[in-house]
Amino acid sequence: MEQNDIAVGLDIGTTKIVAMIGRKNEYGKVEIIGIGKSKSLGVHRGVVNNITQTIQSIQQAIQEAEADSGLKISEVVVGIAGQHIRSLQHSDYITRQNPDEVIDADDIHTLCNQVHKLVMLPGEEIIHVLPQEFKVDGQAEIKEPIGMYGGRLEANFHVVVGQVSSIRNIGRCVKSSGLELSAVTLEPLASANAVLSQEEKEAGVALIDIGGGTTDLAIFKDGIIRHTAVIPFGGNVITEDIKEGCSIIEKQAELLKIKFGSAWPGENKDNEIVSIPGLRGREPKEITLKNLSKIIHARVVEIIEQVYLEIKNYGHDEQKKKLIAGLVLTGGGAQLKHIKQLAEYITGMDTRIGYPNEHLAGTTDSETTSPVYATAVGLVMNSLEKNNSRFQEEAVLSDKSPVVNSEEYEEDQIIDEADHEEESSKKVARKSIFDKWAEKFKDFLDNAE
Repeated sequence: MEQNDIAVGLDIGTTKIVAMIGRKNEYGKVEIIGIGKSKSLGVHRGVVNNITQTIQSIQQAIQEAEADSGLKISEVVVGIAGQHIRSLQHSDYITRQNPDEVIDADDIHTLCNQVHKLVMLPGEEIIHVLPQEFKVDGQAEIKEPIGMYGGRLEANFHVVVGQVSSIRNIGRCVKSSGLELSAVTLEPLASANAVLSQEEKEAGVALIDIGGGTTDLAIFKDGIIRHTAVIPFGGNVITEDIKEGCSIIEKQAELLKIKFGSAWPGENKDNEIVSIPGLRGREPKEITLKNLSKIIHARVVEIIEQVYLEIKNYGHDEQKKKLIAGLVLTGGGAQLKHIKQLAEYITGMDTRIGYPNEHLAGTTDSETTSPVYATAVGLVMNSLEKNNSRFQEEAVLSDKSPVVNSEEYEEDQIIDEADHEEESSKKVARKSIFDKWAEKFKDFLDNAE
């Protein structure tokens, strides 16, 4: 099987590291052929804070995925999150040299490249430049300008920015694990790809991915990404609160949260008690489930209110920005009992739990369709799309001939054949933004050594 046919997503989370191998089946659905996971030891709130431990965890997850699939992994797409991520809106334009030629992908590449040159704060780097809406010669609300005529091409962009040091540390860990880093993707965007339908993105939806160290938010409206944010706490803070509130060790607190935890205290009766074994022969501890729920409830309310504040900052109250599809909760934290009801109660918005089965093949086992794997599935999908678009681009470029085909041009267009030859050869040499970015990133890492 060729490397082009398969894709590997590497989700470096605070609680776990997941390596997932997938490919597209004949029906266009994603088939997961291998999965490996390991406990994440060197990551805190989505940021690498111990290189050696993170490398070991990555290698363990990769080996498990290779054993599961029988394939050798050489290249991965990595998800990035963490409290250093921020996003901003930006408008930019280019003036085209020849308005009588139709706008093509190269013009959009040029415009996006221009945004990549924006001057950021010291120590920051642009991760994603996402076009939202285009304007051609002042005509607004154009979603797809390719094929149109115009002299001035303008666009609104959603720009995602992160700290150079954090991105470099992730790159170093991947490289030291013996892997090539093909791309870096913002985790909320990957999760959104995996769990949201196109109808929800059109209607307006907020995706909330509650991970171990961070809670990621992505807002879509009219099929376009409108806002992203990373809130620097998640499921681990709930575990920490249980540990402190009940005076037990972290392992027991995590088990309590998973087995008996609820985000709604009213569900538990006062006489419901769970007994925790004492340490080294000490007396067992008795904890009421009502108290446990109160501890969890307080922290979950804080997380949801923080997310809701971000949604209100986006302008959800305005009629044209209304999110008709409401909220979608995913990630490990979405498995907490009654969290859906609590989110509906606090925000007043329709809520559902997001499972990454929207684009997966029917044969996928139920464990892989758990909200825990939403980011990993999204990363595999992103990688497959990039592979596919790169393959198509190469095919189109290789088919291009320097000879002018008279059928492709109107009769009144006079084209200098020598100029056309030169332009055609330029296009062959021109690479996609993705390839340029990946090369720039690899050079950046090599120079850092």
